[in-house]
Amino acid sequence: MSLRIYNTLTRALEDFAPLEAGHVRMYVCGITVYDLCHVGHARANVAFDIVQRWLKASGLRVTFVRNITDIDDKIIRRAVENGEPVRQLTDRMTAEMYRDFDALGIERPTHDPRATDYVPQMLDIVRRLEGKGLAYRSGGDVNYAVRRFPGYGKLSGKSLDELHAGERVAVLEGKEDPLDFVLWKAAKPTEPADAQWDSDYGPGRPGWHIECSAMSCAFLGETFDIHGGGADLTFPHHENEIAQSEGAHDKPLARFWMHNGFVNIDNEKMSKSLGNFFTIRDVLQKFDAETIRFFIVRAHYRSPLNYSDVHLDDARGALRRLYTALGSTAPADVGIDWADPYAARFKAAMDNDFATPEAVAVLFDLAAEVNRSRSARHAGLLRALGGCLGLLQGDPQAFLRSGATLDETTILQRIEERAAAKKARDFAAADRIRAELLAQGIVLKDSPTGTTWEAAT
Repeated sequence: MSLRIYNTLTRALEDFAPLEAGHVRMYVCGITVYDLCHVGHARANVAFDIVQRWLKASGLRVTFVRNITDIDDKIIRRAVENGEPVRQLTDRMTAEMYRDFDALGIERPTHDPRATDYVPQMLDIVRRLEGKGLAYRSGGDVNYAVRRFPGYGKLSGKSLDELHAGERVAVLEGKEDPLDFVLWKAAKPTEPADAQWDSDYGPGRPGWHIECSAMSCAFLGETFDIHGGGADLTFPHHENEIAQSEGAHDKPLARFWMHNGFVNIDNEKMSKSLGNFFTIRDVLQKFDAETIRFFIVRAHYRSPLNYSDVHLDDARGALRRLYTALGSTAPADVGIDWADPYAARFKAAMDNDFATPEAVAVLFDLAAEVNRSRSARHAGLLRALGGCLGLLQGDPQAFLRSGATLDETTILQRIEERAAAKKARDFAAADRIRAELLAQGIVLKDSPTGTTWEAAT
């Protein structure tokens, strides 16, 4: 393959080839389902949706696993606050997650395991770690002894001393070392019964990190090709996954580690703790889903993404230009000929660590060619390449008309009035109708076959 991927583990671009010829196994950390998803979730999941789409477009079979964390401190607190069972809350929030993801064109993973269905597998790993001297009991808890695992810190690139001094490391009672983390948490008297399981260590529940180690192994084996997630998961979550999985199995967990960049609001990282976050549902009330997806795709997945209404407005206008080209020439139903100069440039961009900004630039060049030549083949290629990014699959006229401030019946009535005025050679009246519609966000386009309309950019 010609694909090169930036590997967080080695801090370098590396040639990619799957362990099993023709088959990629990929795991991406999913959502903790206690609330509606926010723009940061959209960014991460669109990014890895693009990855799996491109792998498939490259002729590979992809087994894509994205877990659902449905047991966690935040989930328990929210369920208690709401006075509802944990499972009722997580079922409801999982449905809301998929409502948002489906709207954004994020394809369903091959498997979407829920953590609560894999507690026995988690306990198996805990017992294995304890047997190898990498875990110890403390009351009803079981903790991982970080300093006993020689490779700890290799993903984040930090030494144990640097990590020890980090502000994210909390000293908790019962730990031998502040860096140690919990594998199994003893149940508290105040926690609901549906948030605990029986075990060799007494009633309790798994720690957050052990969930992904168990589920990735269950579906993809002890070593797989790609592990992905947001940059904020590099430490401690992914570092701890490596310690758990490699400590238990004595094999590398994942060959390639991929991390998407943060979403910034006014150049400050979006965070619930800062109160500067937006839910996907909030944004969908102001912008259509494809515009949101296009806004995300225009930035490289590893780069920061600066969110603002201005940037989304700009994305909407840019996407309209692509749809305008498709609306001007009916696309032919063509497969992608990767020898075509436009397709070859698109492929070169995507094979360079999924460089979507360069790939989108190719789409604009191709749209310009469609506008010049009115080539149905090029229009078909534009749609097909857009499909590799989950874009340009809608009806062009419907997209161009979306955002209109008038209903379609009124617009068509005004177009008929304008046609009648032109037929009566009352061109002043016809021009006035055009100007009135434009003032209300409606652009008229005359052609030999009649007049069409679209919403103004």
